[in-house]
Amino acid sequence: MHPFTATRPPHLAWLLGLAGLIPFISGALGIWLTPVGWRPLVLAALLDYAAVILAFMGAIHWGLAMRAEQDDLRAQMQLGLSVIPPLVGWATVSFGLPVVLAIPLFVVAFIGLYLADLRAVRLGLAPIWYKPLRRVLTVVVVLSLLAAWGGVLTA
Repeated sequence: MHPFTATRPPHLAWLLGLAGLIPFISGALGIWLTPVGWRPLVLAALLDYAAVILAFMGAIHWGLAMRAEQDDLRAQMQLGLSVIPPLVGWATVSFGLPVVLAIPLFVVAFIGLYLADLRAVRLGLAPIWYKPLRRVLTVVVVLSLLAAWGGVLTA
């Protein structure tokens, strides 16, 4: 697809990554702009999408680990860590955590995932271009979740 050593993400990765931000941005705006009666629906959609993306990102780390040799301890650790994001997302929405706790938990999960992304690049499991892509996407996701949280706290 794209050289592992390239410093710039492929154009398609940028486009798809940015498209994946639409539900985060629209959900955050929706908390502030929609009528009060619609906000629970907007919030549920935002939290469900956050859980789905955590699962997707965990799967990426699973795939990165599968590229390595079977006895590579770094890859085994990456494989083990890859199940944490989907479990956090599932538990957050399934157990019906109060929104004032769920959103910060998602923020922490996405920041933790970004740190795992950096680790994967540093260990050579992920391509170099993955770091700048994930930085931008993570910042927008975290800011969107914080904006939504602010909207919930002020409502």
